[in-house]
Amino acid sequence: MPFLVSLFFGFVPMFFFAAFVYWLDRYEKEPKILLGATFFWGVVIAAGGAFIINTAFGLGIYIFTNSEVAAEIGTTSIVAPIVEEFLKGLAVAIVFFMFYKEFDSILDGIIYGGIAALGFAATENTLYIFRNGYQENGWGGLFLLVFIRVVIVGWQHPFYTAFTGIGFAVSRTNKNIFIKLIAPLIGFGVAVTTHAFHNTFGGLIGGIEGLAAGTFVDWIGWVFMLGFVFWMINNERNIVKTNLQSEVISGLISQAQYQKALSPWTVTTAMLSGKNTARFFQVCGELSHKKEQYRKQGDEGGNVAIIEKLRAELATLAPYVS
Repeated sequence: MPFLVSLFFGFVPMFFFAAFVYWLDRYEKEPKILLGATFFWGVVIAAGGAFIINTAFGLGIYIFTNSEVAAEIGTTSIVAPIVEEFLKGLAVAIVFFMFYKEFDSILDGIIYGGIAALGFAATENTLYIFRNGYQENGWGGLFLLVFIRVVIVGWQHPFYTAFTGIGFAVSRTNKNIFIKLIAPLIGFGVAVTTHAFHNTFGGLIGGIEGLAAGTFVDWIGWVFMLGFVFWMINNERNIVKTNLQSEVISGLISQAQYQKALSPWTVTTAMLSGKNTARFFQVCGELSHKKEQYRKQGDEGGNVAIIEKLRAELATLAPYVS
């Protein structure tokens, strides 16, 4: 029973967090199956691999130094941030290389990084809640760890891995070869640094004061990241606004459809109006982003053919949308 409770509080809140991240992707939503696979990677590959590698390195440090303190600090502050961010970041890298056409913007990088990290957090939280909570301090310890892991530090992993996603997204949206190569490395470096800082800062102070100070710093970072996300959402709205104007002039879509496509609530409510309506506004977003890519990068990846295909689909769907 305690393990099932730990499993519930490890996974269910992360599902809701993932739903919120998905909801933030207003104008050009990523495929659910790809996001699901990314979450699964975090749950199994990233979390499982990190547990094995972190444990092995921790044991190695202990054997080499004969010090539990050195093993704990070395694993927590150095090994874990590098290993965990690398394994979570691999999910973003796989999407980047294998599903290049789905990786359209900075916001996409944040979405994929966040979803992979939430999968990782689901498994890690389950372990902490059961092992460090229930097994060490019973039911009181279990619910205390639920509060700490879900409420106090619930967004820590998405925050770190978002930087890796941003790095890949910057690479995706630039033509400069140097930026393409260096941006993912910088993003990964920032992810590791922020992760290591979180793992080290509170411990240096110690006790409840360390937890409070670390939480305060964490939340400042999360608020800034959320503000950046909203800025990116507005930027994507401007992409839609600019690139759909010509489709109104050509008669492909109506002025009313154009205005609805600009609404941040349209994607949320479109599903209530039927599959064709939801797909129509999704295609509006995809077409806008592909036209923006064509403007900046030319016919890279066959943008012209994709644009024409999306226009044809939009023409088919438009009569179904009032």
